[in-house]
Amino acid sequence: MPIIRHDIFIDASIHVCFDLARNVDVHMETTKKTKERAVDGVTKGLMEKGDTVTWEAIHLGIKQTLTAMIIEMNKPYQFTDVMVKGAFHSFTHVHEFIESGTGTIMKDTFMYQSPLGILGVMADKVFLEKYMRNFIVSRAIELKRIAEKERRGPSDSGM
Repeated sequence: MPIIRHDIFIDASIHVCFDLARNVDVHMETTKKTKERAVDGVTKGLMEKGDTVTWEAIHLGIKQTLTAMIIEMNKPYQFTDVMVKGAFHSFTHVHEFIESGTGTIMKDTFMYQSPLGILGVMADKVFLEKYMRNFIVSRAIELKRIAEKERRGPSDSGM
C-alpha cells in the first residue's frame, strides 16, 4: 500500500489553513487542472465530520467519480477523509495542521490501495504513485497560495 507524505509551511493561521483545506469551493479551485467539481453530498462550503462529497474529475485522461467521507475531525488540528466509492480499492487521507512560528505546517498523509491486485501494484510502480504525489503536492501549493494571499489582503500584491 503506497503512502504519500507531504509537508508544507503556510504563512497563515492554523484556523485559516484548516478551514481552507475542508472547504469544497477551495478544493475545486486547487484542483482546476483535473476539472474537479462536487456533484453530490456537500457541494459548497465547509465539510464537517460525517459529511460526504462526490467528486467528478478527469484523471489520467478519464472522467471519474469518487465519493469521500470525513470520518474524523479534531478542529483545527486534523481531519481524515476516506473513499467510500470510487476507482481505488481504498484510500485514507489524513490532513494535519501544526502551529509553527508565524504560520502553520500542513501535513498530508495519503494511503491508498489500487484496484486490480497485481496489475494495480504494477500501475503504482509505473505511474500511479508519482501521479498521486504530484496531485497532493500541487493541491498543497495552491492552498498555500490562497491562504497567504488571503493573509496579505486584496490590496497587497505580495511584492
